[in-house]
Amino acid sequence: MTATDPALTALAQGWCALSLLHGRIEAHIERALQAGHDLSVREYSLLDVLSRQHDGEGGHLQMKQVADAVVLSQSATTRLVTRLEDRGLLSRYLCPTDRRGIYTDVTPAGLQLLEEARPTNETALREALDTAAHNPELAPLVRAVETLRTPA
Repeated sequence: MTATDPALTALAQGWCALSLLHGRIEAHIERALQAGHDLSVREYSLLDVLSRQHDGEGGHLQMKQVADAVVLSQSATTRLVTRLEDRGLLSRYLCPTDRRGIYTDVTPAGLQLLEEARPTNETALREALDTAAHNPELAPLVRAVETLRTPA
């Protein structure tokens, strides 16, 4: 492949369109969450990921797993956890079976804020996708996103 290869150009254009769609969606959701709940997209994502933990085997995430789930470095995730802990939305505790491990749980206040913010997130996502669907370059990506299903 060369830089002028049509397949490479199409691939690069597709990547640019995907990046544009992601950026527009994230910016729209960010504004809505900040205005309505004083939450960033990353904070919302972190609360959402941690709220899905359970007490069964493998139910609590280690910091690296959390970082991977919210697409941040471990150090950025730790800083984010600290900020939300300072706001009373998260708490940390030692792993009962491995005293070296530290887990993070969403507090009742964090769960309440998450539940209040969830409709805002969903509405903002829908609005951003509807707007993007009118752009011929982004419309195929919107259709692809809308057909994705979470594996059962």
